[in-house]
Amino acid sequence: MTSFPTSLPQPRSIPLRGGAVLRWGILAPGEIARDFTSTMHANTDQRVHAVASRSAERAERFASTHGIPRWYDSYEALVADPDIDVVYVSAPHSEHARLALLAIQAGKHVLVEKPLAMSEGEARTIVKAARAVGVFAMEAMWSRYLPQADVAAQLLDDGVLGDVRAASADFGAAFPFDREGRAFNPALGGGALLDLGVYAVWFAVFALGAPQRITARGSLAQTGVDAQSALVLEYPSGAQAVVSTSLMVRTPNVGMIAGTHARLEFGEPFLMPSALALVNARGGERLTWRDESGLAGRDGLAWEAAGVAQHIADGLTESPVHPLDTSLQVLHVIDAARAQLGYPA
Repeated sequence: MTSFPTSLPQPRSIPLRGGAVLRWGILAPGEIARDFTSTMHANTDQRVHAVASRSAERAERFASTHGIPRWYDSYEALVADPDIDVVYVSAPHSEHARLALLAIQAGKHVLVEKPLAMSEGEARTIVKAARAVGVFAMEAMWSRYLPQADVAAQLLDDGVLGDVRAASADFGAAFPFDREGRAFNPALGGGALLDLGVYAVWFAVFALGAPQRITARGSLAQTGVDAQSALVLEYPSGAQAVVSTSLMVRTPNVGMIAGTHARLEFGEPFLMPSALALVNARGGERLTWRDESGLAGRDGLAWEAAGVAQHIADGLTESPVHPLDTSLQVLHVIDAARAQLGYPA
């Protein structure tokens, strides 16, 4: 790019309606499954046809609330249902690999909540199994499917930012301490990095790719999980990404990508539908894009659902925008950071 653009590209997001329609199954009816199902039913043509829980009462209640025709009191029964096309794994982190493999071995396509697994090694078992069976598999990094992410991707691909030298992202939220709760229990994959930091690390990888060197500093909670941390990711080009995350305090939750010609500023929260600004590094010029879809917060999960349905209908076994190798790169960073912080192995 030799001059600052006069306009921003339009997002190429897969339409929420009018495309391929799949029959979804939900493994574990928790909070994220509730939000995913609600926005999918309200804003797309996709439909959940079955839900499973180890508790018959929970499964039946979730099915009744969301108008789902079938419910099961075992995960095995759902993945054996011939009328289910794709399975959404929304259980705690500690169950992601087991349930993903259960679905894959039953020949089902699978969307696994982030992080894909508890570690890079565990995630590789999912990747290997999905590729061997030939089913679609993806980590549910829904932020990559938001229209703003595609606008940013086009600007990066077109070289509008110039030589990208820096990126930053933070995601912090205040969690009440609960030794047995998901956020602080190491057996459930607790800790800020796996729960919140996965978004910020993904953002850095999105901007700059897999880092060459990872440095982490932070503190641990009483249970031994990472409570708060800052990461510096370094690249052979000399570029750097700074990533921070916290279970202790709410932070601005913004993202930035800076190049020699221009920078991108993502509004709060960068991981949800928001705004995007392209700022000229050489002057005060500024172009702003704002999400006008009407979807706010986790309603943005609808973009991911429509995207996955279209990928599967197109015969793909991986996402062209968030491939499995990207998920492995993200977990590689998180594994290294947690090890440096002294997280229990």
